[in-house]
Amino acid sequence: MSKNDLVVKSNQVIEASYTLTTIEQRLILSAIAQIPKGEPVTDEVIYTVLVTDLQKFGANETTAYRDLKESVSRLFDRSIVLRSSDRTSRVRWVQKIDFMDSRGVVGLRFSKDILPFLSNLSTEFTKYLASDLIGVTSTHAIRLYELLMQYRSLGKREIEIDKLRWMFELQNKYPVWADFKKRVLDQAVKEINEFSPLDVTYDTKRTGRKITSINLKFKQKPKQTQIATETPKREQTGQEPIKPLTELQIAKYSMILCKLGSISDLAGTMDYPTFANWLGNIFRDPKNSNQETVKRVFKALKTETDYKP
Repeated sequence: MSKNDLVVKSNQVIEASYTLTTIEQRLILSAIAQIPKGEPVTDEVIYTVLVTDLQKFGANETTAYRDLKESVSRLFDRSIVLRSSDRTSRVRWVQKIDFMDSRGVVGLRFSKDILPFLSNLSTEFTKYLASDLIGVTSTHAIRLYELLMQYRSLGKREIEIDKLRWMFELQNKYPVWADFKKRVLDQAVKEINEFSPLDVTYDTKRTGRKITSINLKFKQKPKQTQIATETPKREQTGQEPIKPLTELQIAKYSMILCKLGSISDLAGTMDYPTFANWLGNIFRDPKNSNQETVKRVFKALKTETDYKP
């Protein structure tokens, strides 16, 4: 991830109609984050995305290269439908893609038509950090997160179901509300709550007997620069108490522990980034985790890393 991972998009793009896979979303977001903010940019600029960039976003390490290769060919044909007050336009995301197969490197050149909605914006735009979405695997969660960030100052947003379907290009998919709720909305909200800086809840609004819109409420999770961890009782572990870990320490040791064989069974089907995030949550709030699991994680931290209280 580059030092500057700020994503800035026109609100027309946030509310546009398009379909991208999660990997394609990550390619686009990684490139947008490289666009200089507040400066004019031509469509001659090529933005480079590495396979390791996608892994930092949460892509599966074992399949990231294969997924990247498959996404490159699809992304060139992807388009986006933009609406304004008096017109609807369909434009391409990119006009050129270079893929350096041996190095796992992609060069993206945005289309001339989409670039004005991504660079040198002064009004009606939405911004957030690409790193806010590390661990997110649902493309619908990425889209919904952007729609919420558009209303960040209000902390709430009402969206019509038909409009949401149009934006996600799901007009003919999941026609039954229960399926749409389960497979799209609930999954997106779950991932946003688990991985992003937001806590989200929602309820529904009916017109007659039909559910016609959702009311979303959201707030920023509290920021904590130093978080005390729950220490397994000395008489149970025979070890000295663990002192508070900072967020930097949590990030460092979560990534180390996620690759240890001694606790690999705790990962289940999780990939490394997801497992690391899960371990980080144990360090932050061990009271809400199984205490036998907490003891194993803390033991691994003290005996298999360079951690020193």
